Amino acid sequence: MSVHASELSRSRFQESVEVHKIREASRWFDCVAAAGLLLLSSPLLAGIAAAIFLETGLPLVFRQKRVGRNGNLFTLLKFRTMRVGSSGPSITVGGDSRVTRAGKVLRKFKLDELPQLWNVVRGDMSLVGPRPEVPEYVDASDPVWQAVLQVRPGITDPASIAFRNEEELLAKASDPFQFYKENLLPAKLSLNLAYLEKRSLWLDVRVLLETARCALLPGYAGSKQDGI
Repeated sequence: MSVHASELSRSRFQESVEVHKIREASRWFDCVAAAGLLLLSSPLLAGIAAAIFLETGLPLVFRQKRVGRNGNLFTLLKFRTMRVGSSGPSITVGGDSRVTRAGKVLRKFKLDELPQLWNVVRGDMSLVGPRPEVPEYVDASDPVWQAVLQVRPGITDPASIAFRNEEELLAKASDPFQFYKENLLPAKLSLNLAYLEKRSLWLDVRVLLETARCALLPGYAGSKQDGI
C-alpha cells in the first residue's frame, strides 16, 4: 500500500470514529433529555389523558407504522385526537370532522406529539430529525429518501416548523393528497437534506427552541422559510 493510500485510509478511519462519537453523544443526549421531559411533563400527560378519556374513552394513544432509520418500520405514538373507529386518509386536512374537541386543542399546541418522547427513549427516534412518513409516501429507491433514511427520524425538524400550518394549506388545495405528494413532501425533503448537511448540536438546540416557541404561540409567523 502506498503512503498516500495509507494516509487516506487512516483519515477515513479517524473520520468514521469521530462520526461514531458524535452519534453516540447525540443518542445519549436524546435519551437523557427525553426521559427528563417525560418526568417533568408527567402531570401534563396525565391531564391530557384524562381529557381524552372523559370525551371519547379509550384508547388514549394512537399508534401508526412509520418508516424509520434504514427504512425499518416502527410504531409511532401520539395522543389520540380523532374519534374512536375513525377511518380515512393518513393525512389530516384543516377542519377534519374526525378530530375531537380535545384533539383540536392538542393538535393546535402540538401536545399530541408528546408520547413520542417514549419513541426517543426506545431508540426509534431522535428529538430532532426528519419527520417519519407512513410507508405509502416513502420511495426507498429515491436517492433523496435514501439520504434522509440514514438517520433516526425526529419529533421535530426545520420542515415541521416551516410547514406548521400544513393542515391549513391542505384544506385550501383542490386535491389535498396530490398537493401533499407533489408539493409539500418534496419541499420537506429538500429542507431535510439542507438540515442534514449542516446538522450539529447547536442547530438541534435552535430547532428545539423554535419548535417550543411555535407550539406555545401557534399564531407566531416568523420570518424564515427554512424553519430555523
